Amino acid sequence: MPTDAQKKANAKYQAKQDRIVLRPSKEEGAFIRESAEQAGQSAQAYILQATRERIERENKSQQP
Repeated sequence: MPTDAQKKANAKYQAKQDRIVLRPSKEEGAFIRESAEQAGQSAQAYILQATRERIERENKSQQP
């Protein structure tokens, strides 16, 4: 059972985080999880890295 200090620390951490919900098909979700595992990452880390890389590519292509 978490202590009051742990609950407070968790609430503070959660307040700083955003929440984005994705709902891929079961097949696509399994493919993402499998790809993340092969890359040695969690599904969240894999998706965030892919998103950052795409944003970086798109921003570079928009620069003069």
